[in-house]
Amino acid sequence: MGETELTEDQQEMTCARQRREPFAAFPSKAALTAGNDLVSFDRDELMEIFGLYGRKVGSGEWRDYAIDFTPHKAVFSIYRRACEFALYRIEKTPKNGRKQGAYSVITATGLILKRGHDLGRVISILDRRLKAVPQGLTTASGPAPA
Repeated sequence: MGETELTEDQQEMTCARQRREPFAAFPSKAALTAGNDLVSFDRDELMEIFGLYGRKVGSGEWRDYAIDFTPHKAVFSIYRRACEFALYRIEKTPKNGRKQGAYSVITATGLILKRGHDLGRVISILDRRLKAVPQGLTTASGPAPA
């Protein structure tokens, strides 16, 4: 391909401009659902997930994310760094909705931390805040050191 040749996306965008139609980089929802249905997060679910994600980015724990939609499940993957593996995956699997709950939080090793029917309660396991331990508490081995 030479430098002056346009890719298919660029050709389609140019044609859309000439017809004065909006060009979408991604296929429309109707085009996606015509052949195969994809599971996705709705607006409220994404607001809950991004609320948690924003707090964790603000504290410096998380730095990147990815969202995948497949015909069987939707996955929100959370990364500490962009070049690593996903620390956690928040999955929505509607076929498990009646049994164990459609939502689950899964670690990098595949361990399911929590699953359930309510997304807020499921992702709350990732939003644990550190608690201050009062001085003078005894430990399992005896009194606290002075």
